Amino acid sequence: MSVQPWGEPGPGHKHGPGQGHGQGHGQGGGPVVGWQPAPSPQAAMRAGHADRDRTLDVLKAAFAEGRLSVQEYEQRHEAVAAAQTYGQLAALVADLPSGPMVSPLPSGPPVPATFLPAPPPQPRPTSVLAVLSLVLSVTGLSLPAVFVGHIARSQVRTRNLEGDWAAVLGLVFGYMGTAFWTLVVLMGFA
Repeated sequence: MSVQPWGEPGPGHKHGPGQGHGQGHGQGGGPVVGWQPAPSPQAAMRAGHADRDRTLDVLKAAFAEGRLSVQEYEQRHEAVAAAQTYGQLAALVADLPSGPMVSPLPSGPPVPATFLPAPPPQPRPTSVLAVLSLVLSVTGLSLPAVFVGHIARSQVRTRNLEGDWAAVLGLVFGYMGTAFWTLVVLMGFA
């Protein structure tokens, strides 16, 4: 017997796909003329014993659930033994729930990750200490601005935070303010 694809019934068939022993009570069904699975590179791959066993498991489950008549089950069982490729096996169970069988015919080749759109960048939180250092330096509290600025830069590096620019400005203004107040104090003693 040549391997015939299964699917929508052709003219002269008494019932459609999914109707079997439980619904048609032994009515004949069989190969469908003209129906072919979608072509893919995997369809032409040679099937192995394990692939045939998985297909038989799907047929057994469909028969046990009443989806196939005795005659349909026997015809498809013979066709599984004669099947040479994944495409032929897939055609035998195309109108049945696949259950545990891995689908041998994916919808298309997998898309490489390099062709997928990049996920949108996630905004990084800003370091509170960096902003505090800048505010302290602008308000004239130079020594605390320098102290907090160094801690903020360390935090920005280790925790991958935004705000390094604020910490650097806080340090620059803090050191300039410290130098200014040092000169003012030294001038006062002189």
